[in-house]
Amino acid sequence: MLTLRDLNRATLSRQHLLDRYEGDVTDVVHRLAGLQAQEPRPPYLGVWSRLANFERTGLHDALHAGTVLRATMWRATLHLVTAADFAAFRPLLAPVLAAAARRFDGYDAAAVVAAAGRMLAERPHTFNELRPKLLEEFPGANDRALGYAVRMLTPLAVVPTDDRWSFPRDPAFAPPGIGLDPEPRPQALVERYLAAYGPATPADVQAWSGLAGLRPVMEAMELDRLAGPAGKELFDLPGAPRPGGDVPAPVRFLPDFDTLVLGHADRTRLLADAYKGLVTTKNLRVRAVVLVDGFAAGTWQIKRSGKKAKLLISPFEAKFPRDAVAEEGLRMLAFAEPDAAAHDLEVTA
Repeated sequence: MLTLRDLNRATLSRQHLLDRYEGDVTDVVHRLAGLQAQEPRPPYLGVWSRLANFERTGLHDALHAGTVLRATMWRATLHLVTAADFAAFRPLLAPVLAAAARRFDGYDAAAVVAAAGRMLAERPHTFNELRPKLLEEFPGANDRALGYAVRMLTPLAVVPTDDRWSFPRDPAFAPPGIGLDPEPRPQALVERYLAAYGPATPADVQAWSGLAGLRPVMEAMELDRLAGPAGKELFDLPGAPRPGGDVPAPVRFLPDFDTLVLGHADRTRLLADAYKGLVTTKNLRVRAVVLVDGFAAGTWQIKRSGKKAKLLISPFEAKFPRDAVAEEGLRMLAFAEPDAAAHDLEVTA
């Protein structure tokens, strides 16, 4: 029987949020099975909270070397993943991405993909460049639908630049130039998920990956079966770390859209149901959260004014350990805003 705190500590351990990982940036991206990356800076902050002695140039160099890619992956969303994981799992996600593309009609998907492939073979394109070109070949179609179809149906990676967080606001896309696994295995995906997010239910794996029908796959695997909170059956890798609910959990800052916040169907191991509406907005933005004693205790944002950077924390409850949070928060702020002359922290009512 795992209590809620047991479940929390098991997952934080695998996410390297109890103790920062001692190793290479590519290794930690691999161990997390990717980090959500709709925007350029948040995955850098996600790595900072999980990797010891992390410097921005480590991830920047890995992206330019092609060992880490920014590409459409889990839940049809941009993620940072290793090149090896892209090759292994992008084919497995193809049906999910194709289903997402079918939300739009009025175009020949195969013809659109072929036309885009021809254009992208010439040079990388931003989608603001690609859509008008596609519209010339498919007049009358919805240009947004054409671009979305290409994004979902064509394996592409975002081209890194020398921007501080490796990508501009309007980035270019190109084929990644690596071969894809011809025989993708859902069992490998389950193993990687449980290693980073477990123990978990089949519904949790589906919520994270977008893949359905994983219960029979998991039931056929040699996995531990555990009783979780409320008697829910959980699956886990034999021998995976479960340190226990009494293990101390340090303050940690998770960025906007952090993959852990979105990694389960039941998020109560990290985020109480009462606070869901304070984290996920109506326009589907997922706010950055601060973890206190392992659980989300508030949201945070950075405000920049000239050379001054301020970390604003909005606690969920009046009782909030400001002093315990300040040290880690100011360290994170200095990493996020390295050119600011002054760094400050404010806890709002």
